[in-house]
Amino acid sequence: MPTTEPDPYMLAIIAPDRDDVRQLIAASDCYLASLYPAENNHLTDIATLASPDVTFLGALCAGEAVGCGALVRSRPGECELKRMFVAAAHRGRGLGRRILRALEAIAGEEKRVVRLETGVKQKEAIALYRSAGFVAIAPFGNYAPDPLSVFMEKRSWV
Repeated sequence: MPTTEPDPYMLAIIAPDRDDVRQLIAASDCYLASLYPAENNHLTDIATLASPDVTFLGALCAGEAVGCGALVRSRPGECELKRMFVAAAHRGRGLGRRILRALEAIAGEEKRVVRLETGVKQKEAIALYRSAGFVAIAPFGNYAPDPLSVFMEKRSWV
């Protein structure tokens, strides 16, 4: 009889100003800087992520944040998915999908449309969002058209 290893990951709403999260965000920034010029990186800083209109979710392994994502509530009925990232050593285990589903569930409870911007070179992220039911849209909010950006949305409660 095969044995099943316990899941070492736990999702939790956490403060984004923790040291482990700062390291995770720094790794995300470095990764994005390796792909795009600075003017094409639409990053959200720690202070914004700590505001009351943001839900910051961490994927924890032995208490350490190894993945994250956030919902930024911008307007009534809308929110933006920001800072989706999983540390390289923890990729390939479905953490990105788990974080996305958990954030979608929160948005769904609030009856909010989830919108996002990601880069054209992030093929895995685009595939994840498409497989989760996100569809392409025009730039939204304060975003201008950008040939290096992909804009998507999903109504999570449908």
